[in-house]
Amino acid sequence: MKIVYMGTPDFAVGALKSVIEAGHEVCLVVTQPDRVRGRGHEVSYSPVKECALEYDIPVFQPVKIREAEAVDKLRSMNADVFVVAAFGQILSEEILNIPRYGCINIHASLLPKYRGAAPIQWCILNGESKTGVTIMQMDKGVDTGDILLQRETDIAPDETGESLFDKLSVLGSSAITEALAMIEKGEIIPVRQDEEKATHVGMLNKEMGLIDWNKENVVIERYVRGLNSWPSAYTLYKGKILKIWQSRTEESDGTEDKIPGTVLKADDTGLYVMTGKGVLVITILQLEGKKRMDIASFLRGQQIKAGEILGER
Repeated sequence: MKIVYMGTPDFAVGALKSVIEAGHEVCLVVTQPDRVRGRGHEVSYSPVKECALEYDIPVFQPVKIREAEAVDKLRSMNADVFVVAAFGQILSEEILNIPRYGCINIHASLLPKYRGAAPIQWCILNGESKTGVTIMQMDKGVDTGDILLQRETDIAPDETGESLFDKLSVLGSSAITEALAMIEKGEIIPVRQDEEKATHVGMLNKEMGLIDWNKENVVIERYVRGLNSWPSAYTLYKGKILKIWQSRTEESDGTEDKIPGTVLKADDTGLYVMTGKGVLVITILQLEGKKRMDIASFLRGQQIKAGEILGER
């Protein structure tokens, strides 16, 4: 099929490659405008643009995809279908109706659960055991279109936001080529989403990473994993940000009277911190201005002692 592909981050790269390698004609890649980064003001391409250039595919980068000039450009491609994966702009109903097979989206959750901008991380934050990808027929709502195909995967006990991102990117890459083949053969049977089961999650922000030690240890541990690698879970130690990259949970063992955030013990096995319920054992961490390191390396430079309280400014 003749395809216009819309995507921006790393998540969308694998699917673009899969569509190309499946033999479809990607006539245009649409991605977000280039960004200027750093003190040197270097121009940074999106990962999807870099991939498109490798395959000599024309790239279109509208500031606003809804503007008349952009719509005319898309219409002129005479594509059979638009494939969308984490593009970053909302498509108008006019755009949705341009291609013969409409616009189909690769969404990183098992819809109707986890509609919205950060479904990968929220599945971990909420303690889900399974997630997956949904190939969806786009409509004017946000992730509300008919389900065309779904593929499921387990969330590992040590899964991080970063590792699940990679896992679902691979799963989405295979699912989209499977769905395109079925669409071409007329084998797809769209399934309407059950609105009673729908949930919606918002975008992540840096403030979400600040640990509330009054919460239960299992909740905090999920935030450590789910917010890895961005924005990361963190606390304060002597006025500096202390990022926590890896942890585990343990029972409190008679220390329930301690204030949440209190350091119970610090040795090469971990930094043991009291929470609202149970103990969080921190094993990989990073003090502001320092490199990420395991607890043994960290303690060679920082003498955290039992009784100190994390989270205080």
